[in-house]
Amino acid sequence: MSFRTLYDVQQLLKRYGTYVHLGKRMWDIELMFIEVKRLYEGGMIDKKTFIDAQLVLKAEHRKEEEKDRSK
Repeated sequence: MSFRTLYDVQQLLKRYGTYVHLGKRMWDIELMFIEVKRLYEGGMIDKKTFIDAQLVLKAEHRKEEEKDRSK
């Protein structure tokens, strides 16, 4: 599976029964980081999937930080 958007990562997590909605996008992204890492450490996803998902999450996190700074 290829990951290009935050939605793609959400769909990965949903496949394993994890739904993330904390009410603030930054918090959602941070929790998704943790959950993707747990899936990888538990052997549920392979290294490529883990890295691809993390890259999307890092990019989205950066966007949110920039948006917060510009306010």
